[in-house]
Amino acid sequence: MKSTIKIGTTREERFVVSAQHTIDFASGGMPEILSTPSLVAVLERTARMAIFPSLETDESSVGVDIKIQHIAPTPLGKEVLCRARVYSVEKNLISFQIEAFDELEQIAKGTHKRRVVKTSRLAKRVDAKR
Repeated sequence: MKSTIKIGTTREERFVVSAQHTIDFASGGMPEILSTPSLVAVLERTARMAIFPSLETDESSVGVDIKIQHIAPTPLGKEVLCRARVYSVEKNLISFQIEAFDELEQIAKGTHKRRVVKTSRLAKRVDAKR
């Protein structure tokens, strides 16, 4: 890492719920709402980008743990704010508090952990599995 990742480092990302973000079984009266997998993907990306400026060019981070409560629905067309805040740094393991809000309320909360890795080492490991 080129700089120490500081506790309290925060990143926010916004997106508008589009058809690609909604559940794929919206039929029979089920409304088009934000799917949990889509929300998790944006929350993970938000955490990744929070620490990205601290990484060397040959480093990246990978998600290793996520615990989330998706507590409220968000309909198609509404904006969502995702936030990730670093609360613990243990060598190359970074822990985040994650949360998301739509225009009316909190829609998700939880924790996420990312491990900083050397991209070349990860690539070798993946190649070995091929």
